Amino acid sequence: MATVLSVSGSPSASSRTNRLLRHLDARLAAQGHEVLPLDVRTIPAEALLGADFRHPAIVEATALLARADGVVIGTPVYKAAYSGVLKALLDLLPQYALTGKTVLPLATGGTTAHVLAIDYALRPVLSSMGARHIVQGWFTLDQDITVGENGSLAVAPGAAEALNQVLDQFSEALGRTPVLAAAG
Repeated sequence: MATVLSVSGSPSASSRTNRLLRHLDARLAAQGHEVLPLDVRTIPAEALLGADFRHPAIVEATALLARADGVVIGTPVYKAAYSGVLKALLDLLPQYALTGKTVLPLATGGTTAHVLAIDYALRPVLSSMGARHIVQGWFTLDQDITVGENGSLAVAPGAAEALNQVLDQFSEALGRTPVLAAAG
């Protein structure tokens, strides 16, 4: 199957976004994909904020992206946009780093007023980076994600069903062979 880079754009290790993404990673792995997790918050701030393209953590993130067939990008929504740490990373990646990749954008937030953040804030950036196919993303309300005392994650039934559908679409898109134009 495919190699998937799973990028958590949350600045917090205990965020619902981060936990949801790692929960979905397990489902992708169960479908046979190799999943490579990347938590942007673990990249040193001096590399991200200082735009240090040669920092080993940035070089490693770029190499992970190059290795991946597909990318899942998860972010909390702050002020109707994706997170600043995710923005900092995307700015340091090569201009066409997503060329040939299938991408699944996911977002979480406290209100449905942020539901369009994927389409109006994140999708244009992913498209400009050359993504071959950006599957329909999904926004999940914070209230639909419950973290148990033992760290277990539960997703409300309606949200879980929708997330399973977008994951299946992403997985199916990864299995497709790109159609190349015949040389003329």
